[in-house]
Amino acid sequence: MIYHVVPLDDWLVAPDRPYAPRSLAEDGFVHCSPDEATTLAVATARFRYAVGPLMVLLIDEGKLDVMVRWEAADPAPPPGVPATTRFPHVYGHVNRTAVAGMMEVKRDEEGRAVSLGPWS
Repeated sequence: MIYHVVPLDDWLVAPDRPYAPRSLAEDGFVHCSPDEATTLAVATARFRYAVGPLMVLLIDEGKLDVMVRWEAADPAPPPGVPATTRFPHVYGHVNRTAVAGMMEVKRDEEGRAVSLGPWS
């Protein structure tokens, strides 16, 4: 399983189409994380001030219709994540049948991601 952080509103934009976040057009791939701890670090670093629910897609890499490459962060991983960490980058749209589940990022009063839990 690989993890992708997304504001709920972005995930719900086109529910009948494959998921294509802005990073796919800008960077050529969908940013994902290899584990829960890295996902929380990414959520804090990149989405700390996001308004509304922040979700994590649980993506079954084996069910994706496109290539996944495990690559180093560029330019560097978020604070607290070792520089040697490899990130799964999805090179294309995420077919929704590959999304095995979704969890909500639980945040503290300052917006830092502290845990993943059921969507409430």
